[in-house]
Amino acid sequence: MFKFFFDPKWYLWAYGGSAIVLVSIWLQVQIDVQINYWFGDFYDLIQVALGEPNAITMDEYFGSLIVFGQFAAMWIGLSLFSSFFASHYLFRWRTSMVDYYHSVFDKARHIEGASQRVQEDTIKFSRIMESLGTSLFEAILVLFEFFPILMTISIGLPILWFGEWEYGLVTGAFIWSVGGTLFMVLLAWVLRLVGIEYDLQKKEAAYRKILVIAEDDGSVRPKSLEELFEGVRSIHFKSYLYYLYFNIGRLAYLQANVLSAYILIAPAIVAGLMTLGVMQQLVRAFGRVEGSLQYLFQSWPTLIELASVYKRLREFERRIDVVISEEKSRA
Repeated sequence: MFKFFFDPKWYLWAYGGSAIVLVSIWLQVQIDVQINYWFGDFYDLIQVALGEPNAITMDEYFGSLIVFGQFAAMWIGLSLFSSFFASHYLFRWRTSMVDYYHSVFDKARHIEGASQRVQEDTIKFSRIMESLGTSLFEAILVLFEFFPILMTISIGLPILWFGEWEYGLVTGAFIWSVGGTLFMVLLAWVLRLVGIEYDLQKKEAAYRKILVIAEDDGSVRPKSLEELFEGVRSIHFKSYLYYLYFNIGRLAYLQANVLSAYILIAPAIVAGLMTLGVMQQLVRAFGRVEGSLQYLFQSWPTLIELASVYKRLREFERRIDVVISEEKSRA
C-alpha cells in the first residue's frame, strides 16, 4: 500500500505533491485565523451600532463586510485548489498500488476476492486517505494556531469550575474533547465496529464471487446464492443495530457540544466582563481548538472503514507474498 513513497518512479508526486497539499492547507488555516480576528472586530462594531443610533457609518459597516468577502474568496480559492490537487495526488497513489497488483495478478487471481481488492478497495483507500489525511493535518495546524489565541483571550476571565486560572478554558476544552473521544473509542471497541465492517465486506465479496461464477456456470444452485445472501443480510442487520447504539452516544455528545463553550464562560458572560465581539472571537476559537482535539471523534466512522480496508489489503498482500514464496520454493 505504501510503495508510493519508496518507488523512485513516484517520488515527485509522493513528496512534491505532499508538500503542495500541506502548504495549501497551512495557508487556509492562516486565513481562518484572520477571519477569527475579523469576527471579534465585526461584532464589536455591531454592539456599538446597536447601542446608539448612527454610531457607525454605512461605509464602516459595508467596509467590514468587504474585508470578510476578501478573506472568504481567498479561502475558497485555496480550498478548491487543494481539493482538486489532492484528488490527482491520491489517484497517483492508487495507481502505484494498482501497478503492483497488476504485476503479480497472475499469482493473485486465485485468491478469493482478488478483483474486489484491486478495484474496489484501492479506490476506497485513496478516497478515505484524501479526506482523513488532509483533515488530520488541518486539525494539527488549527490546534497550534488557535490554542495561543484562546489562551490570550481568556486571560483574566472567570471560567466555570476553574475560576480565573489562566489555563482554565483550554483545560476545559481538552477534558471535554478528549474525554468524548475516548468514550467513543471505548464504545466502538465494545461494539466491535471494525470487526463487523470487516466481516460485512468478506460476506459481500463471497456473495459477489458466486454471482460472477453463476453468470457462466449454470450448475450453481439457487440455494447457494440464497445461503450466501442470508449471510449478507444477517451481517448488515447486525451492523445497523450496532451503529444505532454507537450513534446514540455520538449524537448525544454532539448536541451537548454546541453549548460547551457557553457553559464554561458563563461566569464571564453573566458578570458582563467581555464585549460581544470578544465573546464571538472566544467561542469561535474555542470551537476550532475543540474541533481539532475531537479529530478522532469526528472521523471515527471513516476511521473504522479505513481500518477495515487496510486490514483487507494487508491480508491480500500477505497472501500474495505467500503464493510468491511457495512458487520460489518449488522452483
